[in-house]
Amino acid sequence: MSTKFQRVQPTRIYQLRIELQHIEPLVWRRILVPDTLKLAKLDRIVQAAMGWSNSHLHDWHIEQRRYGVPDREWVGSGDMLDERKVAIGAVLGERVESFAYRYDFGDDWQHRLVVEARLPVQEGRNDWPMCLAGENACPPEDVGGPPGFMDFLEAMHNPAHEQHADYWRWWGGPFDPRAFSINAANTAIRKLR
Repeated sequence: MSTKFQRVQPTRIYQLRIELQHIEPLVWRRILVPDTLKLAKLDRIVQAAMGWSNSHLHDWHIEQRRYGVPDREWVGSGDMLDERKVAIGAVLGERVESFAYRYDFGDDWQHRLVVEARLPVQEGRNDWPMCLAGENACPPEDVGGPPGFMDFLEAMHNPAHEQHADYWRWWGGPFDPRAFSINAANTAIRKLR
């Protein structure tokens, strides 16, 4: 007996702008996502578009509600709604204009997502997740949050800095804070499909 799974067809496409807060230069991405996408999958899309490695916990803050992966053994997840059960269209609807995404509770990377547009579906053209634009490189994982990243940048660009050689070895060579590849972002997103 064969069971066929039919993909739920989207009725709306959200154009979202993701901005990483509290660092300079501003790191941002513009993505398209269908309204049928679960918040858990949106997490993976944001990770891929930004350049994160998805190796830490995260949560969403949308209209005074918190979404993520609840865990009874984790003290901070008592009020968390399960992101795996909620489609973004159900939480964003027609009213939500912006919301928050936090990644790596230790480094505390805060992202602001702005709903730039609610678009009609153009089958075969915009009905899958994709990155449309962006600027600047995502900080390295485990660099110490915004203050650690600013220290990292300072040391990496000053060969006389006492931590230059240590950071250079840790990162594996030079770091260009202005680097961004839309092709690399979309390749990472495509691997999730």
